[in-house]
Amino acid sequence: MTHRTAVQALIVLATALTASGAALAQATTDAAAPAAAPAPNLTGNVSITTNYKFRGQDQDMIGKNNYAKTKGFKPAIQGGLDYAFGDSGFYVGNWNSSVNWLQGNSIEMDVYGGYKFKAGPLDMDVGALSYIYPGNSAGNTTELYVGATYADETLGSFTAKYSHTVSKDYFGYAGNKAGSGLKGTNTGYLNLSYSKEIVPKVTLKAAVGYTNMSSDIRSLGYKSYVDYNVGASYDFGNGLSLTGSVQGANKKSSYVAVANPGIDLGFGPFGQTTYSPNKARFILTLTKTL
Repeated sequence: MTHRTAVQALIVLATALTASGAALAQATTDAAAPAAAPAPNLTGNVSITTNYKFRGQDQDMIGKNNYAKTKGFKPAIQGGLDYAFGDSGFYVGNWNSSVNWLQGNSIEMDVYGGYKFKAGPLDMDVGALSYIYPGNSAGNTTELYVGATYADETLGSFTAKYSHTVSKDYFGYAGNKAGSGLKGTNTGYLNLSYSKEIVPKVTLKAAVGYTNMSSDIRSLGYKSYVDYNVGASYDFGNGLSLTGSVQGANKKSSYVAVANPGIDLGFGPFGQTTYSPNKARFILTLTKTL
């Protein structure tokens, strides 16, 4: 799938989301407003971001002549739909983004489903998620997850979420699809996040995550690492928000790609430069929820 095709597909999705949002709004206007309107079963979102990072790592890496892109501005278009089965707690969803880190592929398609429930003061969430790359299945990854959120009007919202890889590989790092015999299974990811409205319409957001690579992946030199995300969002109303954040990760030297091959003088490359997808970047994301 070409990058242009992927972007066109996501633009179609964004158009569909806008249309569905308008239809939902019209239905609400036409119907008599109940005292406490239930949350809609179908919700959607569409975003434009200056750089899509996943767990601190750039998702747009392939540049000219297949060397790594070093610029910070790597725009992506994203969007998804979620469906809740009434008040049962069960839900399914799909989220998509343009990406550029796998040869022959330019779109990430996430398919997930789970169950949300209350456990005392905690809002619990358990489920499964598959990351699918239609043009190159080497990146396909499936995880099981469990999350818990504690929300307090004064203190803010605290969330802890753990994801556990059950697929044979973890985003292609083990090279299992290519026949390496190594596995990414049992790679774990723990994320702790916090959010609080600090002034009207402005919400502070912060998160830190830890990726514990499988022993097979670590044997290839990829170290387990910590990622971070700190920023704030502004709510314009009507589901439109703008978020600015600094995102990145440590262990940069364990995740590098050649950005400029330099010149081979017979005793090694001269002038070669590298780039790490873990490099910290300031990112702006405009989101519309429907």
